[in-house]
Amino acid sequence: MKETVRLDYRIISGIIAPDSKVLDLGCGGGELIDYLKRTKNANVQGIELDEDEIYKCVARGLSVFHGDIDDGLKSYPDKSFDYVILNQSLQEMLKIDYVIDEALRVGKKVIIGFPNFAHISAKWRPKFEFDKKIALEMFNFGKFLFLGGIVWFLKMAQDN
Repeated sequence: MKETVRLDYRIISGIIAPDSKVLDLGCGGGELIDYLKRTKNANVQGIELDEDEIYKCVARGLSVFHGDIDDGLKSYPDKSFDYVILNQSLQEMLKIDYVIDEALRVGKKVIIGFPNFAHISAKWRPKFEFDKKIALEMFNFGKFLFLGGIVWFLKMAQDN
């Protein structure tokens, strides 16, 4: 049976060089880093806040640490990873600029994937699925987008 792989995972995999050291911030259940481990022979590690998601990572045999990315990556030395990934997790952070600065510090390259809340699948999501956490995430990410966040992000990327 052929594996169905999300488009964003395939795009990220196309960026990652084989045998790279990769840190995924907000790795969820580890689907992306598991894919990179299998297809790129990457040395992968994740950081996740949700304990249920950590159990999923452990079941996959992945190295994952329980932590809040908003607190920073103090235990990691500068440029200790070839790639740091923030895929579909930026909207869950309260200190977006700090998290990106930390990712740039510990990674030689940083890959950021933005969620597309305008996609048709988000519009057709039943209203009862939206809880307070999702509303807060969308509000915080909305502040980032609409208060000059994209301009700031592009300038910071250019400067770094």
